[in-house]
Amino acid sequence: MKKIQIAIVGYGNLGKGVELSVAQQTDMEVFAVYSRRPAESVQTYGAAVRALSDLQKDAEHIDVAILCGGSATDLIEQGPEISRYANTVDAFDTHARIPEYFTKVKLSAQDTGHTAIISTGWDPGLFSLNRILAQSILTDGKLYTFWGKGVSQGHSDALRRIPGVAKAVQYTIPNAELIAQIEKGEDIGEDTYARHTRECYVVLQDVADADTVEKAIVSMPNYFKGYRTIVHFIDDATFEAEHKGMPHGGQVIASGTTGTPDASNHQLMRFSLDLGKNSEFTAAITVAYARACYRLNQKNEIGAYTVFDVAPGLLSPLTPEELRAHYL
Repeated sequence: MKKIQIAIVGYGNLGKGVELSVAQQTDMEVFAVYSRRPAESVQTYGAAVRALSDLQKDAEHIDVAILCGGSATDLIEQGPEISRYANTVDAFDTHARIPEYFTKVKLSAQDTGHTAIISTGWDPGLFSLNRILAQSILTDGKLYTFWGKGVSQGHSDALRRIPGVAKAVQYTIPNAELIAQIEKGEDIGEDTYARHTRECYVVLQDVADADTVEKAIVSMPNYFKGYRTIVHFIDDATFEAEHKGMPHGGQVIASGTTGTPDASNHQLMRFSLDLGKNSEFTAAITVAYARACYRLNQKNEIGAYTVFDVAPGLLSPLTPEELRAHYL
């Protein structure tokens, strides 16, 4: 049986996780890793390494390219470009720019007969699906999303793109008191500022000015502006000793009522994640959606899609008959 040929575009933490996840699949394999770095400097778990500039000419051998760059600067350019000549899956996570990004990728993929699934991580991604479920079922309820405590890949990547930053990581910390209020059926209001703290640990480059870097962080739209943000400047040794792990998680909570106004019942829906390594879990999601992307393209369903458009059965290597027998 022909295996789905996967290209890994970018080989940071997410790209490494994709290689490991593909190795666990029986119906796919890595064709190559594509990197801007010199091939000899990229140490994979066994996959071949090729220059990013080779991706287009290799496209005829590739079934799906999983784009593993950061949303802040990489994917916004790579998604529309690469979907011109390959089927693509990504974990684009800048929520405010998803409509714009979707339109660009859709036009690119449609024009050339390709299929692209965007924003397939866990938020956006799995959490998005659960928000839709909750809103559809508890139609008069309140919907809340909390992230953490853990390391945000997207926000950490955005920090590292700031001039003067050598290393950085961002922890998202939810407000436990507000979660407890929701569980009791209380309305916590619409203000999102108090729901999380974004705590940043930054190692500066030698010539960087701390005040300038901090102002750039707290004023960054779509990432830190409008959120409670704390910035710590630390040395390299402390960073290496205390901030190399990548745990994360979070939860979608819907609180609502059913019944009549005078005899209502409080209902609580919750979907939660507790992740030992954020990047590897996100990678596993993108790999499952790569299978779906391949299947959609085989049915000539071209253009751009989100997790809202993809039937769950397309993610599984099992047949519809097996799914009905064992999972329904």
